[in-house]
Amino acid sequence: MSRTHTSSRLRARAAAVASVAALALAGCVSPTAGPSGLYATPIGNAPVTSNPTPYSTALYCLADYARRYNLPSPRMAVGRISDYTGTVSSDGGRQITGGASLMATSALAKAGARIVERYDTSVSELELRYANNKLIGDQAPDAPEDTQYRRILAGQVPGSDFYVVGGVTEVNYNIRSGGFDVAGGEVDSDTPGSGIVTHRVFVMNIAMDLRLVQTTTLEVVDVVSYQKQIIGREISAGVFDFLNGNVFDISAGTGGFEPVQLAVRALVERATVEFMANLYGAPGPEICLNPANDPLADSTVGPTGGYYPAYPNTDTNNGQTRADPSRWHDRRDGDVRGSRY
Repeated sequence: MSRTHTSSRLRARAAAVASVAALALAGCVSPTAGPSGLYATPIGNAPVTSNPTPYSTALYCLADYARRYNLPSPRMAVGRISDYTGTVSSDGGRQITGGASLMATSALAKAGARIVERYDTSVSELELRYANNKLIGDQAPDAPEDTQYRRILAGQVPGSDFYVVGGVTEVNYNIRSGGFDVAGGEVDSDTPGSGIVTHRVFVMNIAMDLRLVQTTTLEVVDVVSYQKQIIGREISAGVFDFLNGNVFDISAGTGGFEPVQLAVRALVERATVEFMANLYGAPGPEICLNPANDPLADSTVGPTGGYYPAYPNTDTNNGQTRADPSRWHDRRDGDVRGSRY
């Protein structure tokens, strides 16, 4: 059998395999909705998990320290923590998250702080106007008129003692980069092919400046400035060859970049640790060394934040259980999976 005939058969077989693969992939999507009402089932089944940083444990350790020694928390508020770098990504969006204020609120909750809302008061202000116009009723319709409407009482909104403001002040790209490319091969196409190996590393950093302000006097009582470096790497390898007149180009690689927005959260949480340690009077990290100290045993704070319990059920619904990735998941929690709807 001639080489030309063999090569034609190989090409025909490759085309047939490619056609079957294409049809199999196309079969994953149907133009007609199935019994569930969906054209396709979304891929992925990762459960919702907590989003801690290396400083989260210190935050709810502070919360447990304050609880054990009955240390009152001042009322805390969060103002604007904006991105002042003005960096824009390649797709036109902002490079740095605009949610640092929300991260600060979560960090304060992890530290067991009493928090009053000042960042978004639109709903409260709207309901205050409604109540002032007697448009909100908190009692039964047949109740006496003087108790039928929501009352507005002087001093019903607690004030804050301190508030946190600041922003992301630095984004420095390519502080240091390095790598290598190694390639080899033969000049003659009849001999075995060539290959290439690539390795690259990039380093950048983000800086943040936060300040703690006393609300009544506007005195800046604490200032924290931190930076965090972020690393990215890329490794790839490939082979290029000619076999019986066919060209084969096979390559593979891996890469990763440390999450930029998670670095912002780490900066916020480290600053919050310092703020709250000062307000609680904590001497330092040694407060977490007590072997009997289990800050998540029945505490209302944990890796996901904090809350005020509506009922005395912290033995089964606490900071630790909220961080369990299998809890309430219909495929991972046996209690939910076994329930009937």
